[in-house]
Amino acid sequence: MSFAIQGPLSNYGAGLVIILSRPFVVGNTIAVAEVSGVVEEIRLGATILTNEDGVKITIPNKHIVGEILHNSEECKIVEEVVGISYASNPEEAIGIIKKALSDFQKISGDPPPQVGIQAFGDSSINIGFRYWVPTKRYFQTLYKVNLAVYKQLKQGGIAIPFPQREVHIVSQSRDALRLNQEAKNC
Repeated sequence: MSFAIQGPLSNYGAGLVIILSRPFVVGNTIAVAEVSGVVEEIRLGATILTNEDGVKITIPNKHIVGEILHNSEECKIVEEVVGISYASNPEEAIGIIKKALSDFQKISGDPPPQVGIQAFGDSSINIGFRYWVPTKRYFQTLYKVNLAVYKQLKQGGIAIPFPQREVHIVSQSRDALRLNQEAKNC
């Protein structure tokens, strides 16, 4: 019998800790125990989240207390990368992306979006950009921003390259060709 009530009691104890310490409140976006979503309800025994797909997730409170908890308040960060041609001007591309981001009212201004050269790839200069959006509009905003960035880069004459490889063919000497022919004839 003591084992049967151990689970619910630990959930209620953890629920009291959450209610008293308030590491998050209803409306915050949290990630814990390999799930994330917006906190819809905090009960004594469990916390209820809703993810981006509208799915309700019930997490027993004992799986929240004592675990690593990510609380991004009401927003979620978007981190994207777009590769531009080495022939393109990266400062121009950064300006175009900043302009595209500033055109969206759903993007949080605090903290402001960040844009810069993230890496130098094999076929492109990779421009990284980060911005915060309301969690419930994450994918909707992400898709619209990506399309706007693409259109504005294209309109600005910034090329987005496809992967490229250079192939060098080394010619064989006449002696090597003769030896190859002799080997085939054997």
